[in-house]
Amino acid sequence: MLNREFRILVINPKSTSTKVGIYHNEVLILEKTIEHDLEMLNSFENISDQYGFRKNDILETLDMEGINISRLDAVCGRGGLVRPIEGGTYIVNPPMLKDLRSGYSGQHASNLGGIIAFDIANALNIPAFIVDPVVVDELDPVARISGFPLIERKSIFHALNQKAVARRVSRELGILYEELNLIIAHLGGGITVGVHKNGRVIDVNNGLNGDGPFSPERAGTVPAGDLVSLCFSGGFYRSEMMKKLIGQSGLSGYLGTNDRVKVEKMIEKGNTDAKRIYAAMAYQVAKEIGAASTVLYGKIDAIVLTGDLAYGKVLVNEISERVNWIADIIVHPGENDLQALAEGALRVLRGEEQAKNYD
Repeated sequence: MLNREFRILVINPKSTSTKVGIYHNEVLILEKTIEHDLEMLNSFENISDQYGFRKNDILETLDMEGINISRLDAVCGRGGLVRPIEGGTYIVNPPMLKDLRSGYSGQHASNLGGIIAFDIANALNIPAFIVDPVVVDELDPVARISGFPLIERKSIFHALNQKAVARRVSRELGILYEELNLIIAHLGGGITVGVHKNGRVIDVNNGLNGDGPFSPERAGTVPAGDLVSLCFSGGFYRSEMMKKLIGQSGLSGYLGTNDRVKVEKMIEKGNTDAKRIYAAMAYQVAKEIGAASTVLYGKIDAIVLTGDLAYGKVLVNEISERVNWIADIIVHPGENDLQALAEGALRVLRGEEQAKNYD
C-alpha cells in the first residue's frame, strides 16, 4: 500500500465559504475557495441544513475544473464539534453523522465537513474520514481539575494543526511522535499551548472561551472576581459579554485591530501602547510555555511555535528570549488544514494507521 498512489478530496467548510483541495498523495493538484451565496446560507434554519447546498457548489466547482470524482480513493472533511475523542483519523459513520447534524458540542460550519464528505464518498463507494477535530481530548485526569468544583477544564484547541506540526517535527528529528515530548504553541486568532507526551496532548488551555494567554481576539484568563462583577453589573447581556471575551478582547480590544502586520507597523512608528500590548501577549505565551514545561518535569525535546502569528519575527523573538533555556525552539509558521487532513487520510489508506471508529 505504501507505493500505491491515492487521490483524495479534502473539504474544509468555513462560515461563509468552503475550501476544497484535491491531493495526489501529498501533492496538492487543485485548491479552491468556494464563496457561497450569503442569502442562500441565511435561508437555512440550522447550519447542518446547508450541507446539500454546499455539496452541490463543491461538485459544480470540481466539474468546472475538470476533476473526475470517480477517480477519488477517499474524501476527508474537517472534523466538527462531536463528542470529545482522542486524536487520529476517524471513519465517518452513522453515530458521527447524528452528532454532527445535531451539533452535539455546538453548531459550527466545521460540522458540515464530515456530513458532506460522507455524502460524496457514499455515492462513490469509497471511505469518508475526519481528522483531529477541535474537540480532541487526551487530557490527563489531573489536568481536568480547575479548582472550582462546578467547572471542569475542557480540551478545545487547534488539534489539527498541532498534531500535524508535531508529526512534521518528529520526521525532522527522526524520532517517532509517540516517543517525543513537545510543547506546541499555536499562535493565531486564538492561542493554544499544548503539552504533547508520547503522541498525546495531556494538557492544553481552552483556546475558544476558556483560559490561557490573550490573543489577537480573545481574552484568555482574566481575574475571576472582576469578571463576575462585570457580568452582574447589569451593563451586559450574556451574549454581549461572550462576544467581548471571544472576539473583542486581546489585541483587538486594546488596539482596535487583530492584524499582526498592522500592530507591528504601529510599533515601528513608535506607538508605545502597541509595543506594550504586543509584548504582554508574548509574555503571556512564554509564561504558558513555562507552566507547560513543568507538566513534563522539564524533559522536553523541543518547543514549537506555529500558526499565522509565528510569521512575526518580533513576537517570535520576544517569546524565544524567555523560553529558549527550556528547550530548542522550532518555528513552523502558518497552518495548512487541507494538507493536514490529506495526510491523515493517507496514513490510513497506506496502512500506517488504523482508522478509528466513533461510537
